[in-house]
Amino acid sequence: MTDNRVTFGSKLGVILATVGCAVGLGSIWRFPYMLGTNGGAAFLLIYILFMIFLGIPVMVTEFFIGRYSRSNTVGSFKKMAPGTKWCWIGYNGILAAFLILGFYAVVSGWTLEYVWQTVNGSLYSTPGVDFTADFDNFSSNALRPIFWTAVFIGLTHFVIASGVEKGIERASKIMMPLLFLILVVMCIRSVTLPNAEAGLLYLFKPDFSKLTSSVVLSAVGQAFFSLSLGMGCLITYSSYFGKDTNMLATAWQVTIINTFVAILAGIMIFPAVFSFGIAPSAGAQLVFITLPNVFEQLPFSSMWS
Repeated sequence: MTDNRVTFGSKLGVILATVGCAVGLGSIWRFPYMLGTNGGAAFLLIYILFMIFLGIPVMVTEFFIGRYSRSNTVGSFKKMAPGTKWCWIGYNGILAAFLILGFYAVVSGWTLEYVWQTVNGSLYSTPGVDFTADFDNFSSNALRPIFWTAVFIGLTHFVIASGVEKGIERASKIMMPLLFLILVVMCIRSVTLPNAEAGLLYLFKPDFSKLTSSVVLSAVGQAFFSLSLGMGCLITYSSYFGKDTNMLATAWQVTIINTFVAILAGIMIFPAVFSFGIAPSAGAQLVFITLPNVFEQLPFSSMWS
């Protein structure tokens, strides 16, 4: 809790780093399968409403707490309410982040396994491979998921240990634009597949008969998860904001970009889902079954993969 706390090096760095905190598995992996298991476009509509009317106010609140306190999650509440038990809100946020990391690192490790399969040529070595069976064989293996989880945690540690500006900000400036490029290319290929229009209708044409209390609750959870709300991440990030950072504008920018990425992920996934005859409700493995099929249809498929 110090006034000379390091800050992000640029306004672009603030946006990309905060977007990098919010955009990730929540938007690209979790959003498509949550939408797929909750009826499609009706879920998307409710999700966007919660992002606007709940997500942005909570995000701005966390931004103000972090920048005012110039401290981590626990330290922020200790500074704002000294001698009280409000600091347990901070501890609760850390616990939530720890529990989420328990599966986040595992799923991120899955992506590294697919990178390795691409590099060694095994992913596309057999024409007509069943990617569903391939994923099931890998995810049920006793050691490989553990190994790749450890590798992911090591890479994450390297970025964080490099510091705010030379680690997180630099990585975000490289990886976020690259992510958008890849998403756009995947979307273009996906919408040009046979029967792609059925996937777009599933994504954008609401069927309100599928709207239930469970779908609404799932949309709330997805909004909070995809924006990294309530777990201290944004409080900690905003403690590195400069005094000239416009926090309301930043919250809107992060929310819009995050929603845009989630929709791009849907456009990337669902036309391909219907084209390849994959069930939209396939669950957590949906991305890992669909994307290899999309990559396979591209020139230089191994490069994109």
